[in-house]
Amino acid sequence: MGALTADVAVGTELLTVTRTVDRARLVRYAGASGDFNPIHWNERFALEVGLPGVIAHGMLTMGLAAAALTDWLDDATDLLSYGVRFTRPVAVPDPGEVLVDIAAVVGAVDSEAGTARVDLKVSVNGTTVLGKSQAQVRLH
Repeated sequence: MGALTADVAVGTELLTVTRTVDRARLVRYAGASGDFNPIHWNERFALEVGLPGVIAHGMLTMGLAAAALTDWLDDATDLLSYGVRFTRPVAVPDPGEVLVDIAAVVGAVDSEAGTARVDLKVSVNGTTVLGKSQAQVRLH
């Protein structure tokens, strides 16, 4: 766990974690979010629309990365903002699972504003799946 202080250095690695996504997790997320798009549960449909198979919800992938950061922070309210670009689909095999790797590094520090930008690299099998994944975090 941690809190960022004003003397944190750009390039400091804060965390690296791996999260597992399987089809059951997609079903649970669909129920919680109300997103029942068939690309997230119907293999035939996903293939017909040109996807590599059933894919994870983009917001689920985004949420996994945000949760990794808030789990690391001493106080989740230190996360001031977070945004991403959805760059690659996360195909979820059946049977099986996909591993989503998340790494967070300090990208910039604004001591006057009391914030830092945290860059999150979110990847599957070495391929980045979220682009410009960045959070603003309060410094202490």
